[in-house]
Amino acid sequence: MEQTIAYGDGLLFLGSCFADEVGGICRGLGFDAMVNPFGVLYNPASIAQSVERLNSGKPFSHEDVIAVGEGQYCTFSHNTAFWNNSEVALLEQVNQNLADAHTHFLDSKWVVISLGTSWVFQDKETQKVVSNCHKLPAARFERLFLSMEQSVQFLSKMVRQHPEKQFIFTVSPLRHLKDGLHENQLSKAALLLAVDQVCKQIENVHYYPAYEILLDELRDYRFYKEDMVHPTEQALHYIWERFADFAIDLKEKPAMKAAAELRQMLHHRPMSLGSEAYKKFELQKEKKANQLKRDFPRVRINNLGQ
Repeated sequence: MEQTIAYGDGLLFLGSCFADEVGGICRGLGFDAMVNPFGVLYNPASIAQSVERLNSGKPFSHEDVIAVGEGQYCTFSHNTAFWNNSEVALLEQVNQNLADAHTHFLDSKWVVISLGTSWVFQDKETQKVVSNCHKLPAARFERLFLSMEQSVQFLSKMVRQHPEKQFIFTVSPLRHLKDGLHENQLSKAALLLAVDQVCKQIENVHYYPAYEILLDELRDYRFYKEDMVHPTEQALHYIWERFADFAIDLKEKPAMKAAAELRQMLHHRPMSLGSEAYKKFELQKEKKANQLKRDFPRVRINNLGQ
């Protein structure tokens, strides 16, 4: 890429678990990153709707709230992590999150999107694609397949509305086995073709091959967890390292190294809080933090402890 990510750039990660993992690592290294403010998203339609909401900042209202369980409420724009037993509290939570995410999105230079599936669920009552079905009765939804052309429409419209931002797309290597092996392959193929078209058509769009790296370079099953679907920590670290080489400015390597060292110190759990060794460690940690602030002032130290 001609442009690369640097400390001080605003980053927004949206989409599947890949966005959670890589976005979390970026944030943990002190980048100005926000990760999945609506929870995990999977399909191009839901991601495009979420970006539209982030851009407008339009608050959620009573009409957006659905009952999802015994005394539980959520919206079709959020995942199950946002369930709340009070509609009022739910709206306060999601609208505060939205206000923060709206500001962050407007200030962001980079939007990293991880697509998971071409399959979508459409609410029969509203005819809108939902981000999550929240375990509601299947009869309420119609299951549809987004063609390559439909995904291109969603993604290209979204990108063209924000020419001031740089978009990085990737396709999640996690297989959606509940769709069936063949349907999962068709789903991934449609996403790969769609992203390829968008990259060819629009200048500020880039592709990072997470799908190809895990399935081709890390095809041995030792890189998968026991469910044979999710990658191991070793595989995620490899994919992150490749992403860093692909997307992050080489000049930021010293800052990333220093941030990682301080983060390790911040997450250290001492055996004895009153010992001389602990006091010495605390002094070393303070010295390291001050040095990081002085040498690399754009690193967000507050993110390192999270």
